[in-house]
Amino acid sequence: MLVRVFIKRQVEAENEEVVYGLLKDLRADAMLQQGYISGETLIGADDPQKIIVISTWHSMEDWNNWKKSEKRRKIDAILEKLQVEQTTYEVYVYSKYRMAVKAGFKAHPDDEYLAR
Repeated sequence: MLVRVFIKRQVEAENEEVVYGLLKDLRADAMLQQGYISGETLIGADDPQKIIVISTWHSMEDWNNWKKSEKRRKIDAILEKLQVEQTTYEVYVYSKYRMAVKAGFKAHPDDEYLAR
């Protein structure tokens, strides 16, 4: 199952460069994690303080392991102090996977919520 994670941040204008550097560090570390597939960082066209990071993971378990890792939590704690608002996370799975589970294909044990 592929998982897409949307991470939304609103940063202070004077902290933009520091935040971009920290996001690059997070990406470099994420690339070394099991299950990481890809990532991209988007900056608001009308508001450069709005940042969305989109990452793709092999499974929810892989994403959750990275999200809970000590290395990521340390950098994320610094980022939170440089932001206007708290980070928001939205996690999505591909619709074809959910449809397959509903059709009777067995889901991974971590994905039981998909059968709902």
